[in-house]
Parts: sequence; C-alpha cells; structure tokens
Amino acid sequence: MINIQQITNSKINDVDFDNLAFGKIFTDHMFICRYYDNQWQTPEIKPYQPLIMDPSASVFHYGQAVFEGMKAYKDSKGGTWLFRPDENYNRINRSAHRLQIPEFPKEYFFEGLKKLLLLDNKWIQPGEGNSLYIRPFVFASQASVQASASSEYIFMIICAPVKTYYSGGEINVLIAEEYSRAANGGVGFAKAAGNYAAQFYPTSEALKQGFQQIIWTDAERHEYLEEAGTMNIFFKINNTLVTAPTNDRILDGVTRKSIIAIAKSQGIPVEERPIKVSELVEAHQNGNIQEVFGTGTAVVVLPINSFSYKGKTYKLPEGNNLAHSLKETLVGIQYNTLEDPYNWTVAVQ
Repeated sequence: MINIQQITNSKINDVDFDNLAFGKIFTDHMFICRYYDNQWQTPEIKPYQPLIMDPSASVFHYGQAVFEGMKAYKDSKGGTWLFRPDENYNRINRSAHRLQIPEFPKEYFFEGLKKLLLLDNKWIQPGEGNSLYIRPFVFASQASVQASASSEYIFMIICAPVKTYYSGGEINVLIAEEYSRAANGGVGFAKAAGNYAAQFYPTSEALKQGFQQIIWTDAERHEYLEEAGTMNIFFKINNTLVTAPTNDRILDGVTRKSIIAIAKSQGIPVEERPIKVSELVEAHQNGNIQEVFGTGTAVVVLPINSFSYKGKTYKLPEGNNLAHSLKETLVGIQYNTLEDPYNWTVAVQ
C-alpha cells in the first residue's frame, strides 16, 4: 500500500519541453519512503517539494548515499516503457549493501515507480530523444555525527523530463595520468554519491584544456583504460569490440551490457578484457583503431572524436558506423519501434 497525495495544480504548462536543461526541471510528484526502527515504513507519493533535514544528518558528514539513473520512454501510440528496470533495482541494492545501507523492498520499488510514472505520465514526451530521466536514491538521515552507519534512511524517486544529453559537437577526451576514479577494494562498482564528487575537480581541469571528458585509468600504475567520465567505454580494434571487464572499480552499466548483447547478436566479436593505454596508442599508430565510444543511461552511445595522452592528441577515424548502428538498435528497442528479442522493455500500465 502506498499513500498518495496528488497535486492540485500541475506546473507542466510552465515547462518549455523544447529547451530543457538536463536534470533541472522536475515533475509534479515524488516517491519517498523512510527507514527507522529497523524497517522500511509505508511509502508515500506526494507533491515534489523540498526536504527538511537536520544539520547533523549523517549523509552530510559521512556520505552514506547511493543512487540510480534510468529512463521511461513514450512510443508513438502513447505507451510508456521502462528499459531493464530490474537491473537498476538490483544495482541500487548492491550499491546500498556496499555502503551498509539496508536494501529496499522490491515490491515497494516497482509499485512506487509505476504509480509515480502513471501520475506524471504527461511529463513523458513522445519522440526519439525525449524521455523521462528517473533518479532513485537513498541516503542516511539520522541526526548524528557519530562516525558509524546510520540507523535511519530516506529512499526517494524523483523524475525529470530530458532531451538528448549531448546536442552535438566533437567529444575529445583526456586519458588520466594522475587522478583515478576508483581503487581496488573500494566502491567504484557502486553508484555511490562520493564517486562522482571526486571526479569533479579533475574533470573541470580537463574542461579548461578543451576536453569534454576524462578516460580514467587504474589507480596503481595508470596503465589500463577503465571508464570515460561517467560512461563505460568501448574500443573497436581490428573489427573487434573491446571493453574493460567489470570489477570492483568499474560500474556494471546497464547500457554497457545491452550494447554487448546487441553486438554479439549481430555477429560482432566482443572482448571483455583489460586494455592498456599503450595498446590503444599502438593500435592508432598502426591504423587498427576504428572507433571509440562511451555508453550510459544519459548519453546512450556517444562517439569519441579524439583522445589525448602525454601531451599528444590522437584523432580517430570519422564515421563511427558501429556506434551509430548499435545506438539505433538500442534506441529502437527503448522507444518500441523495433522488436525486443531480449525481453528488456517493461510496459507501465
């Protein structure tokens, strides 16, 4: 059972859906559920509104917070679809477990998510490139500065109408030589809030140099390529698609695993293995590197135009035929314009 309090007047008519800044406009309602007395309480859906928090709330001091990113899509017939929501549900609980946060009940998650999307369905605009970005997250809310896991938490889902994350232009990336995203035994595989906070400074420094993203390398020797900014990364070398294997440093991206499945079904060789920076540079020098692209919920598939390492820039071949082809297939499944042979999509009804 979910307690629902609906808005009296929607703010949707004040929104310019043709000019949306990513993640800055939110729908009319939000989902919220509190954890205390060792159990999750009755969930609620209520009008989107600010939270009142104690200054000593544990999340402000010790960073116990994890989140997810997923999307809802509307097809040409008005049907609303989720894409592999089980993956997001399972991953937020894996992330929570790593940060000593109690796992969230599956029935609460899916019932709450679907009711929230039905209430705010008009916010999901049809047409490729339009979607509703869904942000489930959970954080420690106990009023205490004791350095220990919280005994109280808040789980929420908020939604934002969005358009394409990158609207055009070249994507040039810098291979990290000093900073790292994650280390062995850490929380790199989790969508922990602190993972992203630690990226902001080195990314801002890269932006000042004219790059759009950083390709992170391993923390030990900066020899191996891992992720690109907030994306998983793929390299097409000698007609084979290569990507780093998931481990405790690399996020198990939903788009990543979907692209791998689509590529394999199309007969494209895929290798999930460690790849050195030196291998990438050598492949470029030998003319064997054909494409590089990132994948993620926000960007879907994003072709990369060049990479820079040790002060030298390496331009990549034009075309990105595989990236575009894989994206077309994935987007077609998400918007219900192509058959879904993988049973990935879930109707919201």
